[in-house]
Amino acid sequence: MTLRAYLRGELASAHVYDALADAESDVGVSGVFRRLAAIERRHAAFWRARLERAGVAAPDTPPTCRMRLLASLARRLGASAVLPILARIEAAESHAYDGEPDAVAAGMPADEYSHARIVQAAAMEVGGLPGRALGMIEGRRRGGSGNALRAAVLGANDGLVSNLNLVMGVAGAMANEGTILLTGLAGLIAGACSMAMGEWLSVSSAREMTQRRLAREATAIGDLPELEKQDLILIYRAKGFDAAAAARLVDKLFQSPDRALDSLAREALGIDPDDLGGSPWTAAAASFGLFALGASFPVAPFLLLNGRFAFTASFLLSGVALIGIGAATSLFTGQKASFSAMRQLAIGIAAAAVTFGLGHLIGVSID
Repeated sequence: MTLRAYLRGELASAHVYDALADAESDVGVSGVFRRLAAIERRHAAFWRARLERAGVAAPDTPPTCRMRLLASLARRLGASAVLPILARIEAAESHAYDGEPDAVAAGMPADEYSHARIVQAAAMEVGGLPGRALGMIEGRRRGGSGNALRAAVLGANDGLVSNLNLVMGVAGAMANEGTILLTGLAGLIAGACSMAMGEWLSVSSAREMTQRRLAREATAIGDLPELEKQDLILIYRAKGFDAAAAARLVDKLFQSPDRALDSLAREALGIDPDDLGGSPWTAAAASFGLFALGASFPVAPFLLLNGRFAFTASFLLSGVALIGIGAATSLFTGQKASFSAMRQLAIGIAAAAVTFGLGHLIGVSID
């Protein structure tokens, strides 16, 4: 990496953390983001000084497209929508300064490695953060809204690619526009319903399993409280508490069965009792809508156009959608947006070409 690239990366990260702080209503969490943004700006000032010392102009550079998109999503959807994505990016880039003498001398690698400790220190300064929020910022949590955003992109991609192949296969068989339109609409509805049912079953099953585990834990607390206390004491001992402190904390928690269950669920089972996986109906509706959205691109032109114009428009519109989805996936993969977009387009076109060819062969053989 060049010094300019280091500078741009630090400014981009500060830009995103500022956006997260602006979007976060919780004062404590917002303060953590401000602290992280300040650290990134301090790093940027370091690289700017190095550039100026070398006689190179170092103006503020705009953030990368990926970071601008993350900041925009944070402001519109809230901080939790992008935290898991940002955590993956930070993890992937945490070794960027390894072997860079100037950065090592300034202690920058240690800053990158210890973001979790920085978050905890900031939490103490503002009086403590909710465990769930702190876990998300530290990147420990992987099931938050950022994964919902990832699922949204992939759900739309499923609808687009599957219906594009279906439409191209039927078109390859030399079917008329009415048949292609009917096939595309049937594929859209059938696929969206299948996705919605699958998502409903998945979320419902996960919630039911979690509820059963919590119910068993609640029964164990009532029937075998001393055994459950010992389990929790061992967990706190493993976290660094001495035996007396761990016993006092557990005794205090077990004064309330609800608090005891909450603590055991989080510490022993890894379950957040306040978040059992969301509503299966909401998940099903979102899955239906996202699949249908993606599937509408290949079929929409056949509602308005005829003949070659409809086929060409369907192909081009689907290509544009593939590029957009590919660029969006760069948020999760860390690849350049242009690379992800072109890769997605190439794969989508290749699949459509195969199904078109197979459809043509089958159509000819039937005739």
